[in-house]
Amino acid sequence: MNVFITGGTGFIGRALTLRLRQRGHSVTVLTRSPKKARNVLGREAELLSVSSGEAGLSAALERADAVVNLAGESLLGGRWTESKKARLRESRVDLTQELVELMKSTTSRPKVLVSASAVGIYGDRGEREITESEPPTSGFLSELCVDWESAAMEAEKKGVRVVTPRFGVVLGREDGALAQMLPAFRLGLGGPIGPGNQFVPWIHIDDLIELIIEVIADDRYSGPVNATAPIPVTFRTLAKSIGAVLNRPAVLRVPSIALKAIFGQASSVLTQSQRVVPQRASELDFEFTYSTIETALTDLLDTGSIAIERVDIATLPDSQYLEKRPPRYALRTDSVIERPVSEVFGFFSNPENLGLITPPAMKFQIVDSKGAVGEGDEIRYRFKVGPVSFSWTTRIETWR
Repeated sequence: MNVFITGGTGFIGRALTLRLRQRGHSVTVLTRSPKKARNVLGREAELLSVSSGEAGLSAALERADAVVNLAGESLLGGRWTESKKARLRESRVDLTQELVELMKSTTSRPKVLVSASAVGIYGDRGEREITESEPPTSGFLSELCVDWESAAMEAEKKGVRVVTPRFGVVLGREDGALAQMLPAFRLGLGGPIGPGNQFVPWIHIDDLIELIIEVIADDRYSGPVNATAPIPVTFRTLAKSIGAVLNRPAVLRVPSIALKAIFGQASSVLTQSQRVVPQRASELDFEFTYSTIETALTDLLDTGSIAIERVDIATLPDSQYLEKRPPRYALRTDSVIERPVSEVFGFFSNPENLGLITPPAMKFQIVDSKGAVGEGDEIRYRFKVGPVSFSWTTRIETWR
């Protein structure tokens, strides 16, 4: 299957690209910067620059079996000024309209368009359970989602099956809402946001990716699909669960008035209550791996086996570098990856794939490598930790 993705370098797009490639599918990603996209998507994804124009985009759409439209500027990237609202609309509605219009003009069309939407379409609904049949409400975010979905549904007129998954709060390790909250929680400064009794429609990133892939493959899906876990929780419960897994207090509430002062109208994303349930996915027997917030957080916050231990130099590989610079301590980590050895080894043999497993905020960029990893090789790259940039060299002493 050939899948065309917009927004492929974002949090969800990166995870989807990797999962599709793992399963042997071809992936084409639309990007403004192919060089930067290569650093975060690895070698195997095909990249299409927006500078290719309509001709290049039309050709890619004609080859595609499925289109996944994930593009969109972050909702919480500052206050919703008029210019910010215009950018939010342009990056969602206008781009979707452009994609659909090009699909209409091609001789061969994708079988399915999966175009992202958001639970923000429902507005603040208190404690009432919300399914896909719930009508939209008023307000900027709801109206934006309505127009976003309407633009995608136009593709149905040309025989394309359209699905508009309404994303909840996506929880992941290196990016997304959880990653932004963790620094405060690790310091014992975390707690509920806003009133605390508002419901949070969350979903584990792995379940979201599996749902998107199932939506692509299963013709029974069409129209809106709530992309949320089956058991929504209040923000107070979410904060308490994070604190419990980290063994940290989680009682310092961020008041709504402070959020409004910082984000203005955009604060509604954090304070409105949406008890959303995935009725359509449940009807079609989609199996959530992480149906409770406790199982999701336990998985996401597990750091694995990490140890710093005194070095016995005799146990280290033969190395001229280590002979000249004998270390006092060694950092040892073990990771378990539930995939065939040949597949995992092949993945790590490609330096460009390192960007796929590096948090996006670190701005990982390879400066120099031989193109394949082997004993004695060196890989030079740059990355950032906060505002500080580093140049780094990794030397492969042993590779087996």
